[in-house]
Amino acid sequence: MDNGYYAWMIVATALVLMMTTPALALFYGGMTRAKSVLNMMMMSYLAMGVIGVVFILWGWSMGWGGDGAGNGNGELIASPFHMFELHHVSPGNYIYVLFQLTFAAITAALISGSIADRVKISSWVVFIVGWVTLAYFPIAHNVWGGGWLYAHFPNLDYAGGTVVHINAGIAGGVLALVIGKRIGFKKDPMRPHNLTLTMIGAGLLWFGWYGFNVGSIVFTTDALKDPARFTAQFQAETGATFMNTTIATMTAMLGWLVVERLLHGKATSLGAASGVVAGLVAITPSCGAVDINGAIIIGVLAGVVCALAVNLKYKIGLDDSLDVVGVHLTGGILGALMIGLVGTAKGSPQGADGLFGDMNGLFHGGDLTLLGHQAMGVLFTLVVSGVVTGVLGLAIKYTLGWRVSEEAEVEGIDGDQHGESAYDIASGGVLA
Repeated sequence: MDNGYYAWMIVATALVLMMTTPALALFYGGMTRAKSVLNMMMMSYLAMGVIGVVFILWGWSMGWGGDGAGNGNGELIASPFHMFELHHVSPGNYIYVLFQLTFAAITAALISGSIADRVKISSWVVFIVGWVTLAYFPIAHNVWGGGWLYAHFPNLDYAGGTVVHINAGIAGGVLALVIGKRIGFKKDPMRPHNLTLTMIGAGLLWFGWYGFNVGSIVFTTDALKDPARFTAQFQAETGATFMNTTIATMTAMLGWLVVERLLHGKATSLGAASGVVAGLVAITPSCGAVDINGAIIIGVLAGVVCALAVNLKYKIGLDDSLDVVGVHLTGGILGALMIGLVGTAKGSPQGADGLFGDMNGLFHGGDLTLLGHQAMGVLFTLVVSGVVTGVLGLAIKYTLGWRVSEEAEVEGIDGDQHGESAYDIASGGVLA
C-alpha cells in the first residue's frame, strides 16, 4: 500500500469516527426536546463503543472474511469465527478494519433517531448488538464482501447507500412501528429544542462525510501492482468523489429549501441542515459512479423528494422522531437507483468501457441491466434488515421491554435513564 494512501486512510477513518461522535450526536441532540437531549446523544456514543467491540470480535469476520477485498465465496452469511478477534489479520491491515468499523457504528447510531424520547438504554444496547450481527454484517458481506448478492447481482454502493442508509432507514421505520408513538404525538409540540446544535452537527457531518465517501477508495490487485496506474487512479477517484459529494450536497440543500418555501412560506435552518444530510445520503452510493451532471441531478432530487417524504410521516401516523425514514431510507433508495439511470464511467475511474466493465446507466447508453442490479441491492437490504429488525424488536418488546414508564417519558428520559439534565438553569428548573 502506498504510504500516502495509507496516511489518507488514517485521516479518513478519524473523519468517519467524528461523524458519529460528536457530529450525529449533536445533529440528533438538537432536534430532540431538552428533557431528552442527553439520552439521544448517549445512544450515539454507546453505539460507537458497543459496535466497536462487536466489530473487532466477530463483525470483521462476518463482513469481509478478514481481507476486505470482496473475496468471499458467494455465501449468504460468512463465519463469525474464522477471523474472530482479527485472527490472521495483519496489523498493517488494521486501518481498513477500523475504517469499516466506523461505518458499522454510525449505521447503528442512525437508527436511534427514529425512536427518540421513549426507550430504555439497556434495550437499545441489546438491540444494536443483535442487529449488527444479523443484519448489518450479512448485508455488508453481500454488497462489499463477496457474498451471494455480490456473486449474482453485483451492484454499486460506493460508500454505503444500501449498507448504511437504506439499512438504517428501514430498521428505524420498522422499530418505530414496533415500539409505538410517543405520548402526545401529533398533539403536543415536539419541536427541536436547540437548532444551533443541529446546525453545528450538520456542518460536522458534511465535513466528516469526505472521509466517508472519498475514503472509500478500493483498488484492484492489478492496480496495486502498477504504481503509475495506482497514482493516476487515486488522483482521478479522489477528485471525482470529492466533487460529486460537494455539488450534490449543495444542490440538495437548495432543493429542500425551495420545497419548504413553496409549501410553508419559510426556508428554515432545520430544512437547510436536513437538506445537507439528504444530499450526502443520496450521493453516498453513487459518488464514484456518476459525472458532475449526474451528481447535480441526484442532489436536486434528494432535496426535493426527501423534503416531501418527511412531510408524509404525520399523514401516515409514523412517529419517526427525527426523520430517519424520510431522509436516510428515501435518500438511500434514490441514490442507489439513480446509478442505473445516470451512472457512467465517464469522469469516473470505475472502468474503461463502463461500470462493471460493460454496464452504464440508461441515460449513458446502457440498458436496464445496471438498474436491475441496483434494484436487487435495494430489495435485498430492505428484506433482510426489515425482517431482522421486526423479529428483534418484537422479541425485546415482549421480554426486556422497550418503553420507559409514562411518567419518565413525560417528565424527561434524561433524568430517568441517566440521572442528569442537559440544562441546569439558575432557578433550578429544566427547559421543557
